[in-house]
Amino acid sequence: MEIHLNRVDYIQVGVTSQKTMRLLPALGKKATQKVAIADHDGVLTCFGMKKGEAVPVFKTLPGQKIARMDLGGAAGTPQEKIFVCSGSQVRGFTKKGKQFLTFEANLTESINAMHVSGADLFVCASYIYNHYCDCKDQDYYLSGDKINDITCLTSENLTRLVPVLACQDRVLRVLQGSELAYDIEVPGPPSVLELYNKDGGNDLSAGEEILYGTTDGKIGLVQIGEDSAATKWEIDNDKKKGGILCIDTYDIVGDGVNDILVGRDDGTVEVFGFDSSSEPTLRFEHVLSESVTSIQGGCVGKESYDEVLTATYTGWVTGLTTEPQKTEAGPGDEVRMSKETQSKVEALRAELEQLQVRVLQGREQYQQTSQSSTAVSAVPVFSINDKFTLCQDDASYSLTLEVQTAIDNLLLQSDVPIDLLDVDKNSAVVSFSECDSEPNGNFLLATYRCQANTTRLELKVRSIEGQYGTLQAYVTPRLQPKTCQVRQYQIKPLSLHQRTHSIDQDRPMNRLSLVGQFSFAEIHSWVVFCLPEVPEKTPAGESITFYFHNTFLGTHLEATYCKGEGHFRSDNISTISILSDVLSKEATKRKINLNISYDIDDDSVSHTLKMIHPKLEYQLLLARKVQLIDALKELQVHEGNADFLIPEYRNILDESASLLEEYKKQPAHLERLYGMITDLFIDKFKFKGQNVKTKVSSLLEILDNYDLNSLLNFFNDVDM
Repeated sequence: MEIHLNRVDYIQVGVTSQKTMRLLPALGKKATQKVAIADHDGVLTCFGMKKGEAVPVFKTLPGQKIARMDLGGAAGTPQEKIFVCSGSQVRGFTKKGKQFLTFEANLTESINAMHVSGADLFVCASYIYNHYCDCKDQDYYLSGDKINDITCLTSENLTRLVPVLACQDRVLRVLQGSELAYDIEVPGPPSVLELYNKDGGNDLSAGEEILYGTTDGKIGLVQIGEDSAATKWEIDNDKKKGGILCIDTYDIVGDGVNDILVGRDDGTVEVFGFDSSSEPTLRFEHVLSESVTSIQGGCVGKESYDEVLTATYTGWVTGLTTEPQKTEAGPGDEVRMSKETQSKVEALRAELEQLQVRVLQGREQYQQTSQSSTAVSAVPVFSINDKFTLCQDDASYSLTLEVQTAIDNLLLQSDVPIDLLDVDKNSAVVSFSECDSEPNGNFLLATYRCQANTTRLELKVRSIEGQYGTLQAYVTPRLQPKTCQVRQYQIKPLSLHQRTHSIDQDRPMNRLSLVGQFSFAEIHSWVVFCLPEVPEKTPAGESITFYFHNTFLGTHLEATYCKGEGHFRSDNISTISILSDVLSKEATKRKINLNISYDIDDDSVSHTLKMIHPKLEYQLLLARKVQLIDALKELQVHEGNADFLIPEYRNILDESASLLEEYKKQPAHLERLYGMITDLFIDKFKFKGQNVKTKVSSLLEILDNYDLNSLLNFFNDVDM
């Protein structure tokens, strides 16, 4: 079933955080609803629509940045009380703007997630969960990884309140009081939770239902029971859209079944509906120019017309409404409509003229004050929303930068070798500067010049494992006077590794063991330095085990450590070699003596080479096809057609555009694979106390005439 929705922009507030816009309950069936939205200026704004204009109901004074919002009220009554959290404080407002609650949670960190249910308040800081009932302490839980969101089931089927935490380590944690009841593994780091149908789905058979969205763009539905959970369905992110920031359920189609509304960090708004199958299908998609921080289904602009209401990062409140924008009307109506439109246009023109006058006055005032003897330099402040994440599909890092005003240019600087990859969504013009890596430590200097009104920029980079350092982004917006902000991103020694829940224990494994006078916190800090997706906070307990897989090669790594002892197992010798070098260096910095031992499995080398084989074979074939394209095109022009060519060459001509595009998107891919095989060769013999660097030229000759058996024989038959 097709859905046709039309965009309407309502108002703009300040920069907004995730889940800070809600629709208040309607007073009657199909009546318009009021909108409450909070921003980083600490202002809570509530407005309604009257005669097509946004009319404020109330607006609070500026204050500390508001991180989350929720609606609450006594059980069985309309949930129309507005709760917002700033720092470690929670405030409550009535629908008319009267403040009735100020509650200090006394947390050392700011609250970043909140849920209200009757007299119960659930708040989370980075790793801490607190439950309060009537503002009195009830439960406390310390999470093993960062908490991104929280919701709570209050079903009659479940005999207790069931808080559920969305944690960065790809797990939903289900709590019972102050204890962990059980956890649920999900396919990506969950960023948002929402009760299905706003009340958990009312599934009478067992448990309750919760929707989750992940930072890598996946959506799923889990059914929570007393002792275990079941996954109902999952939607993969096949089209590589942005991460999920917000979810809601609302019947926008009007078929009596609630649809799923999704907002992503690349500006995509989606509506998923249910046909005959139990799994949702995409019914509608619209792309906004900035990330969607909140999404709600309801009736805002006009009575009886449902819409999808969104709030974006820079504070725009936008509706996608079912109301038709072009009305077929009689002659009398046409005159009335044209007068309405005319008066709107005139009002907008008058407002625009006033704004232009104010801008001119502001410029003149700035010029006068800047040239006076008492002038003080003031740097304009602007917010940046940035995200640096590892993409599992192509083993690259995605850097997304979003600014509240238009970006003028962006300078990227790196002190480690990295490749910049093409991004289809990126329309900025990139230019590279020559840099000398020796004296300055510069391996990359690239400038992106943005088109007018570009507020969001997405880049992709690929790093080399074993080479670690810092990537810096200098962001310059279109502001006067000129100003710039610098953001830094760590490229870790094992940067292409990603956390996973388990590994294949049957693979041939190499072991690295460390023993020394170091604390649990010290060795944990070394692991944080080496590997991504490890929580900064030292885990509770006396020991910890983490599992990782290499997104580029598919090799595995197990890290188990405690006070004075650490054990690392991997089927890739190069991973063990990198860990050995970096951990030794970190221990030396702290003047800690390490007793290092190795247990190397020779079978792991041929195992790793066989894992590299399909990638290398594919890249060599791609490179050969690309080399043939120009010659085949010349032959085709000379002969007038390509009918005389064998089918293989005709296919190359037919697919030439896609082959060239793919080859362009993979700079240095073949060289990267050659480098991995070379490192593997050197590392294998390094652990045997042999230096084989003089044999590398022979290895490269084998690779130029690649055959897997010849390569395996070379690795096994090197004569020292």
